[in-house]
Amino acid sequence: MTTIVTAPYDELAATLRGDLVRPDDPDYDTARAVYNGMIDRRPAAIVRVRDTADVVSCVRFARAHDITIAVRGGGHNAGGLGVADDALVIDFALLHSTTVDPRHHTVRVDAGCTWADVDHATVPFGMAVPCGFVGSTGVAGLTLGGGIGYLSRRFGLTVDNLLAADVVLADGTLVTATETEHPDLFWALRGGGGNFGVVTSFTFRAHDIGEHGVIIGGPVLYDLADAADVLRWYRELVPSLPEELSGWFGLLTIPPAPPFPEQLWGRKACGIVWCYTGPHDRADEVLAPVTSYGAPLVVGVQPMPHTVLQTAFDALFPPGLQWYWKADFFTEITDEAIDVHCRYGQTLPTPFSTMHLYPIDGAAARVPAGSTAFAHREGGWAGVIVGVSPDPADVDAMSGWAKDYWSELHPTSAGSAYINFMMDDEGQDRVHASYRDNYARLARVKAAYDPDNVFHVNQNIRPAR
Repeated sequence: MTTIVTAPYDELAATLRGDLVRPDDPDYDTARAVYNGMIDRRPAAIVRVRDTADVVSCVRFARAHDITIAVRGGGHNAGGLGVADDALVIDFALLHSTTVDPRHHTVRVDAGCTWADVDHATVPFGMAVPCGFVGSTGVAGLTLGGGIGYLSRRFGLTVDNLLAADVVLADGTLVTATETEHPDLFWALRGGGGNFGVVTSFTFRAHDIGEHGVIIGGPVLYDLADAADVLRWYRELVPSLPEELSGWFGLLTIPPAPPFPEQLWGRKACGIVWCYTGPHDRADEVLAPVTSYGAPLVVGVQPMPHTVLQTAFDALFPPGLQWYWKADFFTEITDEAIDVHCRYGQTLPTPFSTMHLYPIDGAAARVPAGSTAFAHREGGWAGVIVGVSPDPADVDAMSGWAKDYWSELHPTSAGSAYINFMMDDEGQDRVHASYRDNYARLARVKAAYDPDNVFHVNQNIRPAR
């Protein structure tokens, strides 16, 4: 493999409109940093691309010199897969434009966009694309892994709303993948991660939400001692709710900041963050069961722009914190699982550490499992256990807590996980399990579009032989 010293990066630089950053450049450490502060990798070079031609040049250069390629959109990936040691990083940070077509309810999005960028473009038109739960999350990574979020019960996953993708393939050619052009590639992109090429732009279907982009949402928090009762109520309630209403469950520590009451700061709790996107004149009726249950500590459900709910947690979790994730899908929340959640909720290792359960039902569950690469379509939840801290000294304790929690909870799971929540060291068996019966087809598509496994810095699908 070509080394950092011998690769002729000056030749690459001469072909670029974007910026080439090398290890001896003063902004190298800033350029190689990703969202997860635990990740400390030293790429051979980083190219902040400015157009698709730059991406083509990078792929062809890396192929010619046998250099590993890593691709970074928002840099949010749990395992830090947007950067790799000795790799050429294709960084989309400078490409974040959007084009909205309000008449046809579509939006074209550059691969460097975050979901906050997309919401900024669509919500003024009263529209949104189904996405995740955090505005700073990158569009590319979330989309290619599936895209579970507040709008999934009503409008499906992000991949269910993908209409087209521009892709630079392993041989440096550019194609557009749709239902009718490169349909196998288009199928694989919808959940198959970054295995098949470098996506430079996405075109999505957008949906009318709330009233002029104003939804009704926010948290309802309960004492941690109520977690078992809340979870038993929640597991029965969610499938019966109208699809305009969704809510995810979490174990958490109440942040020491407004708008939370000061007497609750630092208190361990459980809660559900709700999002209602239906007609406001029906809101009181629809929300009454979820705001009146039990003895809540906080009821923060109120009208707000969709952009506010999507970015509500961005300030609490800035880039650079230490993160360790463990994940599984769950088709049900069993009594055994509830016992595990309650025990580990009492031992949250840091104020930032948490556990979330995100519902996958309604519109997302009506899509046949083989229609996209994302295979978990029988309803249930995507669960994630997250140890988080600003202090590297906490890493062992919080990762140990997450691993132990996961080990006890895993027997109650569906046996697979959302690839966007997986770290980079979980092995081929976990990747295979997460794609279920779709894996064999994904391996065939990989063989057709990337037979040499050029794009392997990901939850890797190996080419069929």
